[in-house]
Amino acid sequence: MERRELDEARLQGQAEIWRYMFSFADSMALKSAVELRIADIIYSYGGTATSSQIASCINDSLTSPDITTLAHIMRLLVRRKIFTIHPPSNSGDLLYNLTHSSRWLLHDSEQTLAPMVLMQNHPWQMAPWHYFSQCVKEGGVAFKKAHWCEIWDLASRNLDFNKLFNDSMACTSKFVTSAILSGYRQGFNSIGSLIDVGGGIGCFISEIVKVYPHIKGVNFDLPHVISMAPAYNGVSHIDGDMFHAIPNTDAIIMKWILHDWDDEDCIKILKNCKKAIPKENGKVIIIEIILKEDGSGVFDEIGFIVDLAMIAHTNGKERTEVEWKKILEGGGFFHYKIINIL
Repeated sequence: MERRELDEARLQGQAEIWRYMFSFADSMALKSAVELRIADIIYSYGGTATSSQIASCINDSLTSPDITTLAHIMRLLVRRKIFTIHPPSNSGDLLYNLTHSSRWLLHDSEQTLAPMVLMQNHPWQMAPWHYFSQCVKEGGVAFKKAHWCEIWDLASRNLDFNKLFNDSMACTSKFVTSAILSGYRQGFNSIGSLIDVGGGIGCFISEIVKVYPHIKGVNFDLPHVISMAPAYNGVSHIDGDMFHAIPNTDAIIMKWILHDWDDEDCIKILKNCKKAIPKENGKVIIIEIILKEDGSGVFDEIGFIVDLAMIAHTNGKERTEVEWKKILEGGGFFHYKIINIL
């Protein structure tokens, strides 16, 4: 390598470290946009709004918004293609537009990730990330090191955190359900009863029952979660603990549950699933990430990031197909079929 190429490579390497060092700024700018409802404000103006219009909607009766700070946040989010910008209008104000990305930040949309942005970037959820090096040295769960309890214990005794967590899980249910029903169209036809194990406040199972009204839907979760669950047509709520027993049913569905637990706990859950379904034609439907080391799909990179989120917040992990096969067989399931959904 020539000297000039070596110097350029070193500079590029330095630039990469600076970028990763401050990558949290992207998350914080995104979080502030959700808290300020910037996407909602732009949407209320038909998809295009000036900085003055955005600021006027942020304003409350006690304070005036700092337009300079707003402009700096928006400048980074434009660079990240969360919003787009157009030349000044007649008033001299910059015009901001929504993008495919910022439409996922609309609070009242059927397809929104706004509650998930708020949850993942809340100080309660961010604190455990600072304990990774300690976990490497000593072992243990990062969340417990940060908060002196596990995430489920905090949710059971802190109503604000419980709502934050449940809302973040619920916001994904509608669009995830749409993808599942599209990719697994015939899978629900023969099911008479279906239990959503770890179903939160019941959004996921309710969306399935809407499309397949012949299914008797059950939302099964811990008591403090079920206490927050609203009523849904065709869905009953049952509280309990999946580590102790799961009610009998034709089929079980679990969305983003097993990645919260280590292999030993996953096998316990799967064994209880096995006991709850008929021997001949019972089935367990698992919605999870399968890590692909060389994957180039649109969400493959996210899988490795979520894997670290599991390290931060739970005692779980994301898994490769080989790792999934191991725990499925440990739980008594020797036959499985993988269906890729977008």
